[in-house]
Amino acid sequence: MKLNCDLGESYGAWTMGQDELVMPWIDMANIACGFHASDPLIMHKTVAMALKHGVDIGAHPSYHDLAGFGRRSIVHTADEVVALMLYQIGALEGICRAENCRLAYVKPHGALNNDMMKDARLLQAVMESVARYRPGLALMIPVTRGYSDHQSLADRVGLPLIFEAFADRAYDDNGHLVSRSQSGAVHHDPDVIVSQALSFAEKGGITSVSGQWLDLPATSLCVHGDNDHALAAVKAIRAALQTIGQ
Repeated sequence: MKLNCDLGESYGAWTMGQDELVMPWIDMANIACGFHASDPLIMHKTVAMALKHGVDIGAHPSYHDLAGFGRRSIVHTADEVVALMLYQIGALEGICRAENCRLAYVKPHGALNNDMMKDARLLQAVMESVARYRPGLALMIPVTRGYSDHQSLADRVGLPLIFEAFADRAYDDNGHLVSRSQSGAVHHDPDVIVSQALSFAEKGGITSVSGQWLDLPATSLCVHGDNDHALAAVKAIRAALQTIGQ
């Protein structure tokens, strides 16, 4: 079970997250590509930091929404989605090439990520953009109860998938994240977060908010390290996973 984290989300003089502190504890860095956060200098610094710690580099593209941090839905045609994906992936890949490395995967950000899991047309466009960019480049998507259908769709376009789960978020009966607007959607207790991480790693799923068991075969856990409590949770998850040989 690999740990991934959204990084490189600062912008100019504005700092977001604790990238230098969290990078040594993760396996995969989802690096912002300039559309919801980041800029060329921050992208370059984050790539160099990932290389220093042996962390896989992933592109973290979004809708073009700097003011809203990529959290606002924007209506696009399928061709527009493909173009915005290719543009951002290419920008980060260019920096990687200059550092003699390459992208390992792509993980859509924010509203784009949420929207594509509800709209088959949008998900198809995202998958096709990644498959067209480079054969073998993987796409990271949230694991839900519809994971087998998503895998079949990816297989048709020849796209490797990475299924992602969250240790610090509650899930509904369909395997979707409970909206942040609802009480209890985000776990803050480190013991609960570690327990959920271990459930994904050892049992291949978790229990929903209503008590229903969910088979969710994730291969990567998204963790957050944007404050001291979150960073402590990352370290606790890493230590717990090491005890079971993950």
